Amino acid sequence: MVLGERGSGLCYGGQVQDFHNLRQKCLDEGRLFEDPEFPAEHCSLSTSQNYEWKRPHDLTDQPELFIEGVSRFDVKQGGLGEFWQYGHWVDIVVDDRLPTENGRLVFMHSEEGNEFWSALLEKAYAKIHGSYQGLVGGITSDAMEDFTGGLTEMYDLTTAPANLLTVMLKASQRGSFMGCHISASNPDVIEGRCANGLVEGHAYSVTGINTTVESGSIHLIRVRNPWGNETEWNGAWSDQSPQWQSITPEEEEELGLTFEHDGEFWMSYEDFITNFTGLEITHLSPDHMVGEDMTECVQYRWEKNIFEGAWVRGSTAGGCPSHLNSFWHNPQYRITLTEVDDDDDDNLCTVVVALMQNNRRSQWETQYKCIPIGFKVYHLEDPDSAPRPLDLNFFQSSTAEDSHENMYPCRRQVSHRLKLTPGTYCIVPSTYSPNQEAKFVLRVFSEKPSEMEENDEEVGIPEDEEVQPEEEEEEEEEEEEEESESIQEFFERIAGEDLEVDWQKLQKILNFELKKEFDIEGITKSLCQNMIAMIDTTQSGSLDLKEFLRLWRIIKNVFKQCDADNSGYLCAFESRQALKSAGYCLNNSICNTLMYFYGDEEGKMSLNDFLTCSVRLRTTMGEYY
Repeated sequence: MVLGERGSGLCYGGQVQDFHNLRQKCLDEGRLFEDPEFPAEHCSLSTSQNYEWKRPHDLTDQPELFIEGVSRFDVKQGGLGEFWQYGHWVDIVVDDRLPTENGRLVFMHSEEGNEFWSALLEKAYAKIHGSYQGLVGGITSDAMEDFTGGLTEMYDLTTAPANLLTVMLKASQRGSFMGCHISASNPDVIEGRCANGLVEGHAYSVTGINTTVESGSIHLIRVRNPWGNETEWNGAWSDQSPQWQSITPEEEEELGLTFEHDGEFWMSYEDFITNFTGLEITHLSPDHMVGEDMTECVQYRWEKNIFEGAWVRGSTAGGCPSHLNSFWHNPQYRITLTEVDDDDDDNLCTVVVALMQNNRRSQWETQYKCIPIGFKVYHLEDPDSAPRPLDLNFFQSSTAEDSHENMYPCRRQVSHRLKLTPGTYCIVPSTYSPNQEAKFVLRVFSEKPSEMEENDEEVGIPEDEEVQPEEEEEEEEEEEEEESESIQEFFERIAGEDLEVDWQKLQKILNFELKKEFDIEGITKSLCQNMIAMIDTTQSGSLDLKEFLRLWRIIKNVFKQCDADNSGYLCAFESRQALKSAGYCLNNSICNTLMYFYGDEEGKMSLNDFLTCSVRLRTTMGEYY
């Protein structure tokens, strides 16, 4: 939804909370708003402490939302040690009742005692997650994404790539947000302080990069501790360190150098990658709103492509390439790169691919856990002749471009930066194991414009408008001659002198023959009537022997052959292949819908379901294609 859209407030199983309507009602009634969906009660805290809820005017005589604008120095981290986790561009409605202890805000608060924007923002985020406790133990990258709509890359600084400083400089030019942290050496010690002034198991923000000091011979990184106090780096280039004596007054002015106990400090790039263990860079979407204070520093913007999809059991949840026979059933997306990056000596194109699984950490969905997800990128040497979607043969003979390790972590999002030659590529997002269901968002950021589309089939039926298996006509004629004499004789005996069967006679034949090979209760009246309508080209309301044999081949040569394990069911992607063999061209969206309607909870489709699905497809597609 659009930020600020009317009526886009979060809905908790009831009516959507519309801010404008709620405000007007409170004004009409002369009362302050009390949010019934996130009450000032213990359930909204989910902590063992018993705090008192107060409004800003209960805490100060002159409460303000903002004081002289918003600054990175405003925020003081509170008692939870929280980091934000997830969000979309929706409005969240909250009241201004805040948890306090001894007359002071317990959690996030501003440096100014009467400024409340950060505390109210935190409350809105806590509401998304069901409680304040839902913010504990979050991931910095999730937080930055949720509040910016951006895309986050994560770097292990213990194995930092050689071009990381260039990546950080380009990120700074695009107004990206950067955070860093130090992994705890002792998991039993929470936020342990090191001799160099840094804190383990703690998140910091990167607030600046400078490459002009001493004529560019040294690169400085500015870092901020959200505690906003004297707990700062005390090594080279820290506050009051002797290294600052070597810079000129002009350089000092350009840096905006101040030495205060504000949690912010400088350090060299070499010390940065030596002492910190992780870096997160959140690249802003090109449609992100940039404030006036950031307009000058944002010199470039990313190009963005975004697609929403789903992995559905038995349809598009094919698993990773280790499960090659089902991997090709995953959703696929083509991207075409034509322009190389600026100042790239290798004439390559930068793309950052990010795959996110949706809403799996919200408190009201605690039964769900993040599942291992990942993606693979394949180069299409001849995209015009490549099948849509890419089939099993392609993946059996192709190698992915992105062979990095730990491609399927158990995280909300996985991202990777690639440098590719101009051309067309196919991105295949997947879960690690087949038949794991989830919705996902695939985002691709590139330095230059690119074209991207879903790599899927065009929906339709054969031009002759007849549902048939994929065999050639000559093979079909041979198979007709080889049909069992018993089924023909039985047909002739049931059909009578006119050698045609209506729905009742068709039901009798099918029930008799199919029960020999399939575990079915029987073919229903309506299904028999619909099958006659599907196959009957003369519109006589009955089938002759030739038409009946065509129907019989769909059942035997399509269903039976696609039922590879002879289970009597089409399961785990067999149904899509069977429908394709029956002459239907279906894309992922339709296949997912069909599996929801006709598959059972294990992703299996019975013969009855398959025949019913075929008939419905014929009826529906005949109207639109």
